[in-house]
Amino acid sequence: MLLNLFTIPGFISLATLIFLEIILGIDNIIFIALICSNLPKANQRQARVLGLTMALIFRIILLISISWLVRLIHPLFSIGSFDVSGRDLILFSGGLFLIYKTLKEIKDKLYSKEHSEEQKKTRLMALRQAIIQIALIDIIFSFDSILTAVGLSNDLPVMITAVVIAMMVMLFFAPFVSDFITNYPTMKILALVFLLAIGSLLVIESFHLHIERNYIYFGMSFSLIVELLNIRLRKVMHQSK
Repeated sequence: MLLNLFTIPGFISLATLIFLEIILGIDNIIFIALICSNLPKANQRQARVLGLTMALIFRIILLISISWLVRLIHPLFSIGSFDVSGRDLILFSGGLFLIYKTLKEIKDKLYSKEHSEEQKKTRLMALRQAIIQIALIDIIFSFDSILTAVGLSNDLPVMITAVVIAMMVMLFFAPFVSDFITNYPTMKILALVFLLAIGSLLVIESFHLHIERNYIYFGMSFSLIVELLNIRLRKVMHQSK
């Protein structure tokens, strides 16, 4: 089975899966960055590593248990003519959690008054809480990426290798995204709005309504470019004073 990784079809399949896993992991990287921004600096790397390691283990277990994973798309019960599957329940609950978490963060940013240093320390998230939230949301996001992997390849070593490499890429880029969002508060609001859209999309998909994520990614990319130009403009104006 491992020899398939070193064949041309196996390599093409691996490269395609890695690319898709990374694209599907963009929203996950942003969520991790936002969660870690609520942690003391010394604990951020530990939260990222432990949270993503737990999620990686869960993804590998899902891939090994492909027969169980496939059954998740089969109806568990029906409400009238609407069939509800395990995947629908996971997407619905995960979407609601993401919407709640994002709206709470937006409210804190927009309506909270200035806090003293002592008050800010009490609002910092506990390390265990951060790790659980990172692992939880990654597990929710992983169902789509794992189902994509199963749809593109039937080779288990190829799928596991793609997931591991994609997770390593996420671990590498997460601290840079986190620092960037922390240094520019407007970027944090932009990231929160993006996550709110993703959470809404998960809820919509749980009702069997498909919306292309490319539209959200395009809108996010366009907004990011505009905000980067605004940041550059503010720097130029500040230097000219």
